[in-house]
Amino acid sequence: MIPKKPPVPVPLLMVIGIVAISFSSIFIKWSSAPVSVQGMYRLLFTSLLMLPFARRYSGAAWALRLKDWLLLGVSGVMLALHFLLWMGSLNYTSVASSTMIMALEPLFIMLGAYILYKERNSASAMLGMAIAIFGVVFIGWGDIGLSAENLKGDMLSVGGTVAVAAHLLIGQKLVARMPSYLYSLIVFISAAVVFAVYNLVTSTPFFAYPAREWGIFVLLAVVPTVFGHILFNWLLQYASATTVSMNILGEPVGASILAFLLLGEQLSGLQWAGGVLVMAGLGVYLYSGRRKALKLQEALPNAS
Repeated sequence: MIPKKPPVPVPLLMVIGIVAISFSSIFIKWSSAPVSVQGMYRLLFTSLLMLPFARRYSGAAWALRLKDWLLLGVSGVMLALHFLLWMGSLNYTSVASSTMIMALEPLFIMLGAYILYKERNSASAMLGMAIAIFGVVFIGWGDIGLSAENLKGDMLSVGGTVAVAAHLLIGQKLVARMPSYLYSLIVFISAAVVFAVYNLVTSTPFFAYPAREWGIFVLLAVVPTVFGHILFNWLLQYASATTVSMNILGEPVGASILAFLLLGEQLSGLQWAGGVLVMAGLGVYLYSGRRKALKLQEALPNAS
């Protein structure tokens, strides 16, 4: 059963999460370290920040079944794969194109949610999603497919999108029977271990980086991870994976604007227009989800 509402209004949480996660691509572009190292320390530092507050969840951890631990491990692998592929895509294509492709995530989520959980969406929700995705296409239209390098980046971003969709779908199943905080911590540790193994196998240096890089690693842990991914995992208690994934449609808008201001990446009129469409579609989808939740709450007392 999904709780009626979180202690903080969902729209405010969505705005915070979108702004925070929009900074992710900026920090990655600023860093010259290998993406596997960025991902490893991002997840490691996030886990270290979370550990002091995890003692209260020790009972819930002991209550987990073997199947739960296996799913947590798979979710961690999917999260690591997402970071490896998507962060790597930014070495080859623009912020706008990479985040535009990432915003197609709801398509994979919706398909997976229907196959695994028989989760359906209303016609208005589908309309909102279509408008938003159409806007996302506008954002990246001016850059996508211009060269072989761009195409490589685009394909890496597609792979990262599939991986994070799988991560969210597994998360929706697990947070129904365990605290979201515990879920995030275990998955982040698992993903950090996956990155560590990857770096060992590929002989990637662990420590030979200047102070500036370590500062970026910390920023990646605090801003987009704590106030982005952890927040989205927590929202799975109050909304479906499809609804949570729709928040990420706001990332191409925020990231493209930040890339223009901080990296000097230019935006065309089509990309600005696409940003408006993304936010409009997001609003339609979320309004539809809110109406659905209200109807469910009204029906629950009668069904009990």
